[in-house]
Amino acid sequence: MAGTARRPHTLDASLTRILCISAHPDDNEFTIAGSVGRWAREGRDVVFCLVTSGGAGTNEHTRDNTGLVPVRERESWDAAKILGVKDLVFLGYQDGVIEPTLGLRRDLTRVIRRCRPDVVVSGDPTVRWYGNEYLNHPDHRAVASAALDAVFPSAETRVIFQELLAEGLEPHKVKEVFISGAIPPDTWIDIGDTLALKCAALRAHVSQVGPGEWIDDLLRAWALRDGKRAGVKYAEAYRRFVLDRG
Repeated sequence: MAGTARRPHTLDASLTRILCISAHPDDNEFTIAGSVGRWAREGRDVVFCLVTSGGAGTNEHTRDNTGLVPVRERESWDAAKILGVKDLVFLGYQDGVIEPTLGLRRDLTRVIRRCRPDVVVSGDPTVRWYGNEYLNHPDHRAVASAALDAVFPSAETRVIFQELLAEGLEPHKVKEVFISGAIPPDTWIDIGDTLALKCAALRAHVSQVGPGEWIDDLLRAWALRDGKRAGVKYAEAYRRFVLDRG
């Protein structure tokens, strides 16, 4: 029933490797970083796959993109260290013009087969806007669409992208998928102990957020909203899919 509080979800102990796929540096920090910090503290291995390096990320804090890519990659590593993420994969796609092509799906399938995650976390390709203040970035939708198609059927099907077999990349079945930003969500992660880490990680993206005085208030407000649904103070919301109950 709408408005009914749920209990927050805890990942099963057997799910030890998590791959988070996003379009840009700072996407994860805005959305799932509290969960990531929690999972890393629990001893799970978390990998970030960033499809672009954010070369189009100009704003009031960074008005010129000259030399921006290495800056954003460095900021991504800084944020990852704060969260306890030890590995980042940059695919090098051009920021701002991503399409959910077969080439992108192949590249993400390659990443999944290399990382062999138990859980994949990505965005929702179906959400065109949130409320009446934010139009969902086309890169977010394109990457999310390709990521889900890579999870199934491509990563686990031997005869799709057979060239990956020649690279020694055998099929891999992902056990669970968490979709961030889904409407409506059905699963919540308690981030009461890691909200501060999330805020610190987002502040590491200095080229995008500047001094970042507003960060704590914004992320706390989002976490309070999701926490109310989960019956805890602070949470992050997802739609969860269980693809392998074995």
